Parts: sequence; structure tokens; C-alpha cells
Amino acid sequence: MGAKIVTGEAGYVLEDVPHLSDYIPDLPTYPNPLQDNPAYSVVKQYFVDDDDTITQKIVVHKNTPRGVHFRRAGPRQKVYFESDEVHACIVTCGGLCPGLNTVIREIVCGLNYMYGVKRVLGIDGGYRGFYAKNTISLTPKSVNDIHKRGGTILGTSRGGHDTSKIVDSIQDRGINQVYIIGGDGTQRGASVIFEEVKRRGLKVAVAGIPKTIDNDIPIIDKSFGFDTAVEEAQRAINAAHVESESFENCIGLVKLMGRYSGFIAMYATLASRDVDCCLIPESPFYLEGPGGLFEYIEKRLKENGHMVIVVAEGAGQELLSESIHSMTKEDASGNKLLKDVGLWISQQIKDHFAKKNKMTINLKYIDPTYMIRAIPSNASDNVYSTLLAQSAVHGAMAGYTGFTVGLVNGRQSYIPFYKITEKMNKVVITDRMWARLLSSTNQPSFLSVKDVIEDKKDEEPPQQQVLDEESCLDDNLVNKENSFI
Repeated sequence: MGAKIVTGEAGYVLEDVPHLSDYIPDLPTYPNPLQDNPAYSVVKQYFVDDDDTITQKIVVHKNTPRGVHFRRAGPRQKVYFESDEVHACIVTCGGLCPGLNTVIREIVCGLNYMYGVKRVLGIDGGYRGFYAKNTISLTPKSVNDIHKRGGTILGTSRGGHDTSKIVDSIQDRGINQVYIIGGDGTQRGASVIFEEVKRRGLKVAVAGIPKTIDNDIPIIDKSFGFDTAVEEAQRAINAAHVESESFENCIGLVKLMGRYSGFIAMYATLASRDVDCCLIPESPFYLEGPGGLFEYIEKRLKENGHMVIVVAEGAGQELLSESIHSMTKEDASGNKLLKDVGLWISQQIKDHFAKKNKMTINLKYIDPTYMIRAIPSNASDNVYSTLLAQSAVHGAMAGYTGFTVGLVNGRQSYIPFYKITEKMNKVVITDRMWARLLSSTNQPSFLSVKDVIEDKKDEEPPQQQVLDEESCLDDNLVNKENSFI
């Protein structure tokens, strides 16, 4: 998809999202029904101005340009669909995540209560459900209590993306608004669907709601379900802590989600304060020798008699046996199939101390992955999921398409698909947030001075550039959500 860029004074850049009017000329517009909605009648300014934008970076220097902006989400004065003509559909793809049902509920209720839309379909079982399964009729009554349940009432799957068949189904059913909830692979699929819709000249708005429990989607402050995942991960860490304190030389080992990004492990560790060592995909570590993991474990056990280790699922993959074979296999969504680092590292620790004959250890391994994924979202994520859903509805009704919604520096924004899928959000281990974790756990960084210097070689001098996106994201998350500083 070609970028839709608008420039302005002082280095202002707006990375705009597509609009139906870009490829369908002379589309009629209609007054927004919200102007007669009692819920909005008391709001002084209930429509977003066309030139309202949100800056991607909020930390600037006096000599830096205004930088990249995104279009602000919210209701517009004119809409491009009449309520009676809207036939919407919702699909969920990929793994489970707390908040999925809340997003589904609020899209249905938002369309109905705010815009008077009565026809909303649920696509059963992910992308392939467009052409392989029956649809489900969704009404405010049928979705009323679903936010209290985990999972997704629509079912989900990985893969199944046949673009032509999906758009054929959209066209045949007369669907003109498509709401797609899923991670970066799903959003890439949504982008392809949008391109095909545009190629056929269809009046169909395609809106994405980014879903990743790992918080690895760039640009946005955080993904829905992340707060809930961190909160639930703490319960597993607490259980490991209780176990480890109750036995001599006991290690509580908790494996948390984080295929490529260690945000859940990092934030759960910081929130818990009971963790002695946190291992994530972004931070290499080694087992044997001075400064290695085994040496640190022995030191902590001698000092405290117990310890807790948190490991993200993608950590240490290069150390695992047969890693060359495992790294070449992928699931239906294109994600690498990883070996179980938790079981592997548990065995490595047991074998190491069994060989030494100096110290008898107990090891308790906890893997709460599916318990965390399957729970309902907490209060914070329920509110966030509601805002995302309503923002998506406002955008689609206003004629925007080929966009995803997300919180950027605390404001709901419309982001073009390519910005969401062009790279992955990762923990920056030479940044402040990881330093805070290291000072909290008192663990070694497992990096030599040479590693740090090499890692920083690619970074521009701080006096010439604002903090990079990941750094800003880390600090924004802390300032807004956790108040660690």
C-alpha cells in the first residue's frame, strides 16, 4: 500500500490513512446521527476536527522538527454511510488474548447505540470463516455479557487467508464494513484485503484492531490484554516465590509469554519485586562460566536459600538443542515454532547441580501461558478495549479504511496498516527500562562491555536525535500505566 503523506511547516509529517473517497469519486455524505444522540448532546465538541493529529514522539528538542503525526480518532461531522445501509462484520484471528470479547461487544453496541446500525455479522473461526463456515448474527442483546468471559465467542484460527475468496464473500454478502481483530500477521492480511477491496472499487471500510498479548506491535503505547497478562503473570510469580521459600535451595521457575518481545516478563518482574532473574529474547545470556546463569544461581541460593527465575518463551532459543531445526518450522500464522525453553532450562539447571554434587536443589516449574491467555480482561483493559472498538466504529462510519486503531501518546489514533506491520516492538536492553529491571533484580546483565558498545554503535548521538520509538514507548508505558518513576 502506498503511503499517504501530508507535510506541513517545521518538519510536520502526517502519515494519513486511506479514505473511501480516494478511489470512489462523488461519494455522498450524511449528517452524523451522533448530533441527535442524547449521550453526546451534552458534550461541547463531540466531533473531531479534520486537522486534529497526534504526534508520534512527545520528547523533542528545541531544534528538532515537529515530526511524524497520525490522524486523531473520533466521530466526524459527516459520515459516508447511512445507518440502514451498513452491513458490518467482525472477525478474530490468531491466539487468544484477554479483552477480545470486550472489543467484539463494543463494536456491536457502538454501531447500534451510536449509529443505529442493526446488521452485524460475526465471522466464525478466523479468516477461513469468511468462506468455510457459517456466520453468527450479533446484536447488543446477544453480546451483552460476553466481556465477562475469556476467549472469543467468534472462535479463532491461524492462517486460512485466501484473499480472493474472502473479498468474494464480503461482496456476495453485501458487507460494507469489516472489523478485523488480530496481531501483526492478521493486520498484514487486513492490508491485503483492503488492497483487493480498493482494486475492485468496492465501498467497503476495512478497520483493524491490533491484538497481541506480547505487546510487540510498534507505534501504539500498548496492546489490549497486556495489563491483564502482567497482572495474571504476577500470580504465577507469587506461587513460584511461595514454593521456593518453602524448600531448601529451591528455585521457582516461571515461563511467561513473549515469543520475540519480553515485555510481559519485564513488567511482571518489575511489578512483582520477588524475581531474582528475568530472561527475555532481546537479552542474550549464557549458562556456563564466570558471569553465567549457573554461577548467579549458585550465588543467590547461597545468599538467600531460594530464588525465582522468570523466562520469556522466546529467550535463549539459540542455546537450545536442535535449535537449527526448530527455527525453520513455522505455524499457520508464519510464527517460528519455538522449543520449550522452560523445560529445557529446568533440565539444564538440574543437570548442572547434579554434576557438581556440592549443592542439592529443588526446582518448581510453572507455565501459566494458557491460564493467562484465557482469562477475561481486567478493568483497565476493559476500558481500553471499549475505546479501541468505538474509535474503529467512528473511523469506518467516517469513510476511513485501510487503518488500524491504537493509543499513541495517550490519544486514540488512526494508523495506516504498513506502520503496524513494518517492524516489531521489542525491549531495548540498552534503554532505561531494562536498567530499572536489572537494578530491581540485581541480576547480571549477561552482556560484556564490548556487547554494549557494539549495540550502541548503530544509535545516533542523543543530542542529535529524540529517543527512539521503543525508548519512548517504554517511558510512556511507565509514566502512564505503572508510575514506576
